[in-house]
Amino acid sequence: MASAIDELPSSLEMVKDDVIRWRRHLHRNPELFFEEEETSRFVYDTLQQFAGLEVSRPTKTSVLARLTGGFPGPVLALRADMDALPIQEETVFEFASRVPGKMHACGHDGHTAILLGTARVLAQVRERIHGEVRFIFQHAGELHPGGARDLVEAGVMEWVDGVVGLHLWSPLPVGQIGLKAGAVLAAPDEFFITIRGRGGHAAQPEVLVDPIVTAAQVVINLQHVVSRQTDPLEPVVLSVTQFHAGTAHNVIPPKVEINGTVRTFNPALRAEVPRLMERVIRGVTAAHGADYELRYEEGYNPVINDGPITARVREVLIQAFGANAVREARPHMGGEDFSAYQAVCPGTFFYVGCSDPEKGHCPHHHPLFTINEESLAVGVKAFIHIALRLPGEDAL
Repeated sequence: MASAIDELPSSLEMVKDDVIRWRRHLHRNPELFFEEEETSRFVYDTLQQFAGLEVSRPTKTSVLARLTGGFPGPVLALRADMDALPIQEETVFEFASRVPGKMHACGHDGHTAILLGTARVLAQVRERIHGEVRFIFQHAGELHPGGARDLVEAGVMEWVDGVVGLHLWSPLPVGQIGLKAGAVLAAPDEFFITIRGRGGHAAQPEVLVDPIVTAAQVVINLQHVVSRQTDPLEPVVLSVTQFHAGTAHNVIPPKVEINGTVRTFNPALRAEVPRLMERVIRGVTAAHGADYELRYEEGYNPVINDGPITARVREVLIQAFGANAVREARPHMGGEDFSAYQAVCPGTFFYVGCSDPEKGHCPHHHPLFTINEESLAVGVKAFIHIALRLPGEDAL
Protein backbone atom coordinates (compact mmCIF):
# COMPACT_ATOMS: atom_id res chain seq x y z
CA MET A 1 0.00 0.00 0.00
CA ALA A 2 1.39 3.39 -1.00
CA SER A 3 2.25 5.83 1.78
CA ALA A 4 1.00 9.41 1.95
CA ILE A 5 4.49 10.59 0.99
CA ASP A 6 4.43 8.36 -2.10
CA GLU A 7 1.22 10.03 -3.23
CA LEU A 8 2.56 13.57 -2.87
CA PRO A 9 3.81 14.22 -6.44
CA SER A 10 0.37 13.73 -7.99
CA SER A 11 -1.39 15.57 -5.15
CA LEU A 12 0.94 18.54 -5.43
CA GLU A 13 0.49 18.72 -9.19
CA MET A 14 -3.28 18.70 -8.78
CA VAL A 15 -3.28 21.58 -6.29
CA LYS A 16 -0.59 23.72 -7.96
CA ASP A 17 -2.90 25.67 -10.28
CA ASP A 18 -5.38 26.32 -7.48
CA VAL A 19 -2.66 27.68 -5.22
CA ILE A 20 -1.58 30.12 -7.93
CA ARG A 21 -5.20 31.12 -8.55
CA TRP A 22 -5.82 31.69 -4.83
CA ARG A 23 -2.67 33.75 -4.52
CA ARG A 24 -3.63 35.96 -7.45
CA HIS A 25 -7.12 36.51 -6.06
CA LEU A 26 -5.65 37.59 -2.73
CA HIS A 27 -3.06 39.77 -4.44
CA ARG A 28 -5.77 41.50 -6.44
CA ASN A 29 -7.81 42.20 -3.29
CA PRO A 30 -5.41 43.24 -0.51
CA GLU A 31 -6.56 44.24 2.96
CA LEU A 32 -4.48 45.89 5.66
CA PHE A 33 -3.73 44.65 9.16
CA PHE A 34 -6.81 44.20 11.38
CA GLU A 35 -9.05 44.80 8.33
CA GLU A 36 -8.85 41.36 6.68
CA GLU A 37 -12.62 40.74 6.63
CA GLU A 38 -12.99 39.69 2.97
CA THR A 39 -9.66 37.85 3.03
CA SER A 40 -10.65 35.78 6.06
CA ARG A 41 -14.08 35.12 4.55
CA PHE A 42 -12.43 33.84 1.37
CA VAL A 43 -10.13 31.58 3.38
CA TYR A 44 -12.99 30.28 5.52
CA ASP A 45 -15.19 29.53 2.48
CA THR A 46 -12.32 27.80 0.66
CA LEU A 47 -11.48 25.60 3.65
CA GLN A 48 -15.12 24.58 3.99
CA GLN A 49 -14.76 22.81 0.64
CA PHE A 50 -12.15 20.39 2.03
CA ALA A 51 -13.62 17.33 3.74
CA GLY A 52 -12.46 16.49 7.26
CA LEU A 53 -11.54 19.97 8.45
CA GLU A 54 -13.03 21.65 11.50
CA VAL A 55 -13.07 25.34 10.56
CA SER A 56 -13.63 28.22 12.99
CA ARG A 57 -13.15 31.97 13.38
CA PRO A 58 -11.11 32.59 16.55
CA THR A 59 -11.17 36.36 15.91
CA LYS A 60 -13.05 38.63 13.54
CA THR A 61 -10.38 38.56 10.83
CA SER A 62 -8.62 35.22 11.30
CA VAL A 63 -9.36 31.57 10.54
CA LEU A 64 -8.39 28.31 12.21
CA ALA A 65 -8.74 24.85 10.64
CA ARG A 66 -8.11 21.62 12.53
CA LEU A 67 -7.41 18.26 10.93
CA THR A 68 -7.39 15.17 13.13
CA GLY A 69 -5.37 12.28 11.73
CA GLY A 70 -6.12 8.60 11.78
CA PHE A 71 -3.38 7.77 14.29
CA PRO A 72 -2.57 9.13 17.73
CA GLY A 73 0.15 11.73 17.88
CA PRO A 74 1.14 15.27 18.77
CA VAL A 75 -0.49 18.55 17.72
CA LEU A 76 1.41 20.50 15.07
CA ALA A 77 0.46 24.07 14.12
CA LEU A 78 1.26 25.61 10.72
CA ARG A 79 0.87 29.37 10.36
CA ALA A 80 0.35 31.84 7.52
CA ASP A 81 -0.22 35.60 7.78
CA MET A 82 -2.76 37.31 5.51
CA ASP A 83 -2.40 41.11 5.71
CA ALA A 84 -1.14 43.54 3.07
CA LEU A 85 0.76 46.83 3.32
CA PRO A 86 -0.17 50.52 2.73
CA ILE A 87 1.83 50.73 -0.52
CA GLN A 88 0.70 51.79 -4.00
CA GLU A 89 1.49 48.90 -6.35
CA GLU A 90 3.51 49.72 -9.47
CA THR A 91 3.56 46.33 -11.20
CA VAL A 92 1.67 45.76 -14.47
CA PHE A 93 0.38 42.27 -13.76
CA GLU A 94 -3.19 41.41 -14.68
CA PHE A 95 -3.74 40.50 -11.04
CA ALA A 96 -2.19 43.70 -9.61
CA SER A 97 -3.94 45.30 -6.67
CA ARG A 98 -7.34 46.79 -7.37
CA VAL A 99 -7.26 48.79 -4.14
CA PRO A 100 -5.50 52.16 -4.29
CA GLY A 101 -2.73 52.51 -1.74
CA LYS A 102 -2.79 48.87 -0.66
CA MET A 103 -0.60 46.03 -1.88
CA HIS A 104 0.68 42.58 -0.99
CA ALA A 105 4.32 43.69 -1.01
CA CYS A 106 5.71 41.08 1.38
CA GLY A 107 4.36 37.74 0.15
CA HIS A 108 1.56 37.17 2.65
CA ASP A 109 -0.83 36.43 -0.21
CA GLY A 110 1.53 33.58 -1.11
CA HIS A 111 1.72 32.37 2.49
CA THR A 112 -2.06 32.16 2.67
CA ALA A 113 -2.33 30.30 -0.65
CA ILE A 114 0.44 27.90 0.42
CA LEU A 115 -1.37 27.00 3.62
CA LEU A 116 -4.65 26.56 1.78
CA GLY A 117 -2.96 24.16 -0.62
CA THR A 118 -1.36 22.33 2.30
CA ALA A 119 -4.72 21.92 4.01
CA ARG A 120 -6.32 20.58 0.85
CA VAL A 121 -3.64 17.94 0.25
CA LEU A 122 -3.41 16.84 3.88
CA ALA A 123 -7.19 16.53 4.11
CA GLN A 124 -7.02 13.99 1.30
CA VAL A 125 -4.62 11.79 3.31
CA ARG A 126 -6.14 12.47 6.75
CA GLU A 127 -6.32 8.81 7.76
CA ARG A 128 -2.54 8.46 7.51
CA ILE A 129 -1.67 11.50 9.62
CA HIS A 130 -0.35 11.06 13.15
CA GLY A 131 -1.95 13.46 15.62
CA GLU A 132 -3.56 16.76 14.69
CA VAL A 133 -2.57 19.52 12.29
CA ARG A 134 -3.80 23.06 12.95
CA PHE A 135 -3.79 25.59 10.13
CA ILE A 136 -3.56 29.13 11.51
CA PHE A 137 -4.52 31.90 9.08
CA GLN A 138 -3.43 34.96 11.00
CA HIS A 139 -4.44 38.59 10.65
CA ALA A 140 -2.18 41.59 11.29
CA GLY A 141 1.33 40.29 10.89
CA GLU A 142 2.65 43.70 9.80
CA LEU A 143 1.57 45.95 12.68
CA HIS A 144 2.28 45.76 16.39
CA PRO A 145 0.83 44.35 18.62
CA GLY A 146 0.11 41.87 15.80
CA GLY A 147 -2.47 39.17 15.34
CA ALA A 148 -0.45 36.29 16.80
CA ARG A 149 -0.97 37.58 20.32
CA ASP A 150 -4.73 37.78 19.73
CA LEU A 151 -4.83 34.20 18.49
CA VAL A 152 -2.79 32.86 21.40
CA GLU A 153 -5.20 34.61 23.76
CA ALA A 154 -8.11 33.09 21.80
CA GLY A 155 -6.75 29.62 22.53
CA VAL A 156 -5.58 28.44 19.10
CA MET A 157 -2.33 27.16 20.63
CA GLU A 158 -3.87 25.08 23.41
CA TRP A 159 -2.30 21.60 23.50
CA VAL A 160 -0.02 22.44 20.55
CA ASP A 161 3.32 20.60 20.76
CA GLY A 162 5.15 22.43 17.97
CA VAL A 163 4.61 25.33 15.57
CA VAL A 164 6.17 25.96 12.16
CA GLY A 165 5.98 29.04 9.94
CA LEU A 166 7.50 30.05 6.64
CA HIS A 167 8.16 33.25 4.74
CA LEU A 168 8.62 33.70 1.02
CA TRP A 169 12.02 35.34 0.75
CA SER A 170 13.19 37.38 -2.21
CA PRO A 171 16.93 37.30 -1.35
CA LEU A 172 16.82 33.53 -2.05
CA PRO A 173 16.23 32.05 -5.52
CA VAL A 174 13.35 29.68 -6.16
CA GLY A 175 14.18 26.16 -5.00
CA GLN A 176 16.33 27.28 -2.09
CA ILE A 177 15.22 27.11 1.56
CA GLY A 178 16.87 28.98 4.44
CA LEU A 179 16.76 27.67 7.98
CA LYS A 180 18.75 28.10 11.18
CA ALA A 181 18.47 27.39 14.89
CA GLY A 182 18.61 30.29 17.31
CA ALA A 183 17.94 33.96 16.57
CA VAL A 184 16.59 34.60 13.08
CA LEU A 185 14.54 37.81 13.38
CA ALA A 186 15.02 40.77 15.69
CA ALA A 187 12.82 42.61 18.17
CA PRO A 188 11.40 45.60 16.22
CA ASP A 189 10.90 48.50 18.66
CA GLU A 190 9.67 51.99 17.76
CA PHE A 191 10.51 55.42 19.11
CA PHE A 192 8.87 58.83 18.91
CA ILE A 193 10.82 62.01 19.69
CA THR A 194 9.44 65.53 19.93
CA ILE A 195 11.93 68.41 19.96
CA ARG A 196 10.43 71.72 21.14
CA GLY A 197 12.08 75.08 20.56
CA ARG A 198 10.76 78.61 20.11
CA GLY A 199 9.49 79.29 16.62
CA GLY A 200 9.15 82.53 14.72
CA HIS A 201 10.31 84.41 11.65
CA ALA A 202 13.10 82.68 9.77
CA ALA A 203 14.86 86.03 9.28
CA GLN A 204 15.50 86.30 13.04
CA PRO A 205 17.02 82.96 14.14
CA GLU A 206 19.07 84.70 16.84
CA VAL A 207 15.96 85.39 18.97
CA LEU A 208 14.52 81.88 18.50
CA VAL A 209 15.37 78.32 19.48
CA ASP A 210 15.49 76.43 16.20
CA PRO A 211 14.12 72.89 16.73
CA ILE A 212 15.08 71.84 13.19
CA VAL A 213 18.79 72.46 13.71
CA THR A 214 18.54 70.83 17.12
CA ALA A 215 16.65 67.82 15.77
CA ALA A 216 19.16 67.43 12.94
CA GLN A 217 21.91 67.19 15.55
CA VAL A 218 19.84 64.65 17.47
CA VAL A 219 19.51 62.47 14.36
CA ILE A 220 23.24 62.58 13.69
CA ASN A 221 24.24 61.93 17.28
CA LEU A 222 21.82 59.04 17.69
CA GLN A 223 23.99 57.12 15.25
CA HIS A 224 26.72 57.15 17.92
CA VAL A 225 24.54 54.90 20.06
CA VAL A 226 25.29 52.06 17.66
CA SER A 227 28.75 53.03 16.41
CA ARG A 228 30.32 54.14 19.71
CA GLN A 229 28.22 53.00 22.66
CA THR A 230 27.36 49.35 21.99
CA ASP A 231 29.43 46.22 21.44
CA PRO A 232 30.32 46.04 17.71
CA LEU A 233 29.85 42.26 17.85
CA GLU A 234 26.27 42.62 19.15
CA PRO A 235 23.67 43.18 16.39
CA VAL A 236 21.70 46.41 16.77
CA VAL A 237 20.09 48.78 14.27
CA LEU A 238 18.85 52.30 15.02
CA SER A 239 17.12 53.96 12.07
CA VAL A 240 15.39 57.34 11.94
CA THR A 241 12.66 56.99 9.32
CA GLN A 242 10.48 60.10 9.71
CA PHE A 243 11.24 63.78 10.29
CA HIS A 244 8.30 66.17 10.37
CA ALA A 245 8.56 69.94 10.78
CA GLY A 246 7.41 73.26 9.43
CA THR A 247 4.64 74.68 7.26
CA ALA A 248 6.27 77.59 5.39
CA HIS A 249 9.64 78.57 3.93
CA ASN A 250 9.96 81.69 6.10
CA VAL A 251 8.84 80.26 9.44
CA ILE A 252 10.97 78.40 11.95
CA PRO A 253 8.50 75.98 13.51
CA PRO A 254 8.07 75.48 17.26
CA LYS A 255 8.64 71.73 17.16
CA VAL A 256 9.96 68.76 15.21
CA GLU A 257 8.65 65.20 15.39
CA ILE A 258 10.96 62.27 14.73
CA ASN A 259 10.01 58.61 14.37
CA GLY A 260 12.14 55.51 13.90
CA THR A 261 12.94 51.95 14.86
CA VAL A 262 15.46 50.00 16.93
CA ARG A 263 16.22 46.33 16.18
CA THR A 264 18.00 44.01 18.62
CA PHE A 265 18.33 40.35 19.58
CA ASN A 266 19.87 40.64 23.05
CA PRO A 267 17.27 41.42 25.79
CA ALA A 268 19.81 43.31 27.92
CA LEU A 269 20.87 45.48 24.98
CA ARG A 270 17.22 46.02 24.07
CA ALA A 271 16.63 47.46 27.54
CA GLU A 272 19.81 49.57 27.42
CA VAL A 273 19.28 51.32 24.07
CA PRO A 274 16.43 53.64 25.22
CA ARG A 275 18.60 54.86 28.10
CA LEU A 276 21.50 55.58 25.73
CA MET A 277 19.17 57.35 23.32
CA GLU A 278 17.73 59.57 26.03
CA ARG A 279 21.19 60.56 27.23
CA VAL A 280 22.07 61.72 23.71
CA ILE A 281 18.77 63.55 23.19
CA ARG A 282 18.94 65.24 26.59
CA GLY A 283 22.50 66.43 26.00
CA VAL A 284 21.88 67.81 22.50
CA THR A 285 18.64 69.60 23.36
CA ALA A 286 20.13 71.11 26.52
CA ALA A 287 23.08 72.45 24.53
CA HIS A 288 20.67 74.24 22.17
CA GLY A 289 18.19 75.43 24.76
CA ALA A 290 15.41 73.15 23.53
CA ASP A 291 13.16 70.64 25.28
CA TYR A 292 12.30 67.08 24.30
CA GLU A 293 9.97 64.16 24.85
CA LEU A 294 10.91 60.53 24.10
CA ARG A 295 8.37 57.75 23.83
CA TYR A 296 9.79 54.27 23.30
CA GLU A 297 7.52 51.32 22.50
CA GLU A 298 8.67 47.72 22.49
CA GLY A 299 7.43 45.65 19.55
CA TYR A 300 7.47 41.90 19.01
CA ASN A 301 9.97 39.72 20.78
CA PRO A 302 12.75 38.32 18.57
CA VAL A 303 12.09 35.09 16.68
CA ILE A 304 14.33 32.45 18.26
CA ASN A 305 14.12 29.06 16.58
CA ASP A 306 14.09 26.09 18.93
CA GLY A 307 17.17 23.89 18.39
CA PRO A 308 15.68 20.37 18.43
CA ILE A 309 12.61 21.10 16.31
CA THR A 310 14.71 23.12 13.84
CA ALA A 311 17.13 20.20 13.48
CA ARG A 312 14.23 17.83 12.78
CA VAL A 313 12.66 20.20 10.26
CA ARG A 314 16.03 20.51 8.54
CA GLU A 315 16.20 16.71 8.21
CA VAL A 316 12.69 16.60 6.76
CA LEU A 317 13.42 19.37 4.26
CA ILE A 318 16.65 17.70 3.14
CA GLN A 319 14.73 14.47 2.60
CA ALA A 320 12.18 16.37 0.54
CA PHE A 321 14.42 18.68 -1.50
CA GLY A 322 18.01 17.44 -1.16
CA ALA A 323 20.92 18.78 0.85
CA ASN A 324 21.89 21.36 -1.78
CA ALA A 325 18.50 23.07 -1.53
CA VAL A 326 18.57 23.64 2.23
CA ARG A 327 21.04 26.28 3.35
CA GLU A 328 21.90 27.97 6.63
CA ALA A 329 19.90 31.18 6.91
CA ARG A 330 21.45 34.41 8.11
CA PRO A 331 19.87 36.32 10.99
CA HIS A 332 17.84 39.28 9.75
CA MET A 333 17.00 42.50 11.58
CA GLY A 334 13.38 42.37 10.41
CA GLY A 335 10.68 41.56 12.94
CA GLU A 336 7.89 38.97 13.06
CA ASP A 337 5.13 38.29 15.56
CA PHE A 338 5.66 34.55 15.04
CA SER A 339 7.58 34.88 18.30
CA ALA A 340 4.23 34.97 20.14
CA TYR A 341 3.63 31.34 19.15
CA GLN A 342 7.17 30.35 20.13
CA ALA A 343 6.50 31.70 23.62
CA VAL A 344 3.87 28.96 24.00
CA CYS A 345 5.67 25.93 22.53
CA PRO A 346 8.81 25.02 20.56
CA GLY A 347 8.76 26.40 17.05
CA THR A 348 10.78 27.19 13.97
CA PHE A 349 10.49 29.71 11.17
CA PHE A 350 12.14 29.23 7.78
CA TYR A 351 12.48 30.98 4.42
CA VAL A 352 11.35 29.82 0.98
CA GLY A 353 13.21 31.42 -1.93
CA CYS A 354 10.92 33.27 -4.34
CA SER A 355 13.16 35.28 -6.67
CA ASP A 356 13.99 34.53 -10.28
CA PRO A 357 17.76 33.82 -10.57
CA GLU A 358 17.88 35.51 -13.99
CA LYS A 359 15.81 38.60 -13.12
CA GLY A 360 17.12 39.10 -9.61
CA HIS A 361 14.70 40.31 -6.99
CA CYS A 362 12.92 43.40 -5.78
CA PRO A 363 13.06 43.88 -2.02
CA HIS A 364 10.12 43.25 0.25
CA HIS A 365 7.88 46.26 1.01
CA HIS A 366 8.62 47.77 -2.42
CA PRO A 367 5.95 48.92 -4.95
CA LEU A 368 7.41 46.52 -7.57
CA PHE A 369 7.72 43.52 -5.26
CA THR A 370 6.60 40.21 -6.71
CA ILE A 371 7.33 36.51 -6.39
CA ASN A 372 8.18 33.74 -8.78
CA GLU A 373 5.05 31.62 -8.41
CA GLU A 374 7.05 28.40 -8.65
CA SER A 375 7.93 29.12 -5.03
CA LEU A 376 4.33 28.41 -4.00
CA ALA A 377 4.66 24.71 -4.82
CA VAL A 378 7.92 24.62 -2.84
CA GLY A 379 6.14 26.05 0.18
CA VAL A 380 3.26 23.58 -0.08
CA LYS A 381 5.63 20.64 -0.44
CA ALA A 382 7.68 21.80 2.54
CA PHE A 383 4.66 22.18 4.82
CA ILE A 384 3.21 18.82 3.76
CA HIS A 385 6.43 16.92 4.36
CA ILE A 386 6.79 18.59 7.76
CA ALA A 387 3.21 17.68 8.70
CA LEU A 388 3.60 14.06 7.63
CA ARG A 389 7.14 13.35 8.86
CA LEU A 390 7.69 15.58 11.89
CA PRO A 391 5.10 14.02 14.23
CA GLY A 392 6.96 10.73 13.93
CA GLU A 393 10.21 12.31 15.10
CA ASP A 394 11.37 12.99 18.65
CA ALA A 395 11.00 16.76 18.20
CA LEU A 396 7.27 16.70 19.04
